Amino acid sequence: MSNKLVTWFIFIALCIIWGSSFILMKIGLYDSANRPLLTAFQVAAMRIFSAGVILFPFVIKQWKKIPFHLAGRIILSGLIGSFIPAFLFCIAETKIDSGLAGVLNALTPMFVILAGFFIYGKKVPHNKIIGIILGLIGSVLLFLNQERHGMGELGYAGYIILATILYGVNVNMVQQKLAHVPSIVIVSFAFSALIIPSAAILWFTGYFRLPLSTTPYLIATAASSLLGIMGTAVASIIFYMLLKRGGPVFASLVTYGIPFVALGWGLVYKETVTWGQIASLLIILAGVYVANIDWSYWKTKRMKAKE
Repeated sequence: MSNKLVTWFIFIALCIIWGSSFILMKIGLYDSANRPLLTAFQVAAMRIFSAGVILFPFVIKQWKKIPFHLAGRIILSGLIGSFIPAFLFCIAETKIDSGLAGVLNALTPMFVILAGFFIYGKKVPHNKIIGIILGLIGSVLLFLNQERHGMGELGYAGYIILATILYGVNVNMVQQKLAHVPSIVIVSFAFSALIIPSAAILWFTGYFRLPLSTTPYLIATAASSLLGIMGTAVASIIFYMLLKRGGPVFASLVTYGIPFVALGWGLVYKETVTWGQIASLLIILAGVYVANIDWSYWKTKRMKAKE
């Protein structure tokens, strides 16, 4: 198998894994008859706990590379980049469809740009401003296209938007403060540090007092664990593999694949997916594309073509 084909295989696998995360949350929360099973806090805590357990061996392996003087900053990265968003997404999905959650997740690149501007004073080129505007237009249209217009339910989408804002803040913080630390060290150490808090949440929310041996709760627990093992731990490792093989621009294209996988799972589970939602998604993705165009690359390429 050629290197290019392997890179594309990794890319597609990552889109499927991350795009499937949203329906796994829903399976953890409800059974096939839409009856509540685990709470949002239990699903999120199980996700972080299982990811931490899987990544803990990497901490042991990378022990000498861990910059303990930056331990607080790495743990903070885990909190705002994974821990808190995991809970926000699960809370949101108690009221909104998993497909919509996947679409709103596509706003993350926009908030990476905005957080860089407002927190670190990074310059925002014209194409990024246009991209942000397109993303906001797509988001507004997405809300207007929802069949259920109750402000309570639509308000839950705000939890996902807050999660994507935290993603944006974390990406900038890692770039500015932890750029010299290997990515696998950041991910493994941060999640391992969150094992105990996650276990405590499971304990205090009564997870261990549930009838866990029954089929519905076994399925819910398996979905939540798979969410952590595949959707968080394995996906993080695969992403860094893709980053090394295909470069940052190619790796960032995963953003475009995730929402379509999420909507696909939504259709399988008979969630409502309208043409208006798809059109809104395309506008958001167009904004992401415009915001990430590397004009210097195209200028250089055009100059070489003229020569």
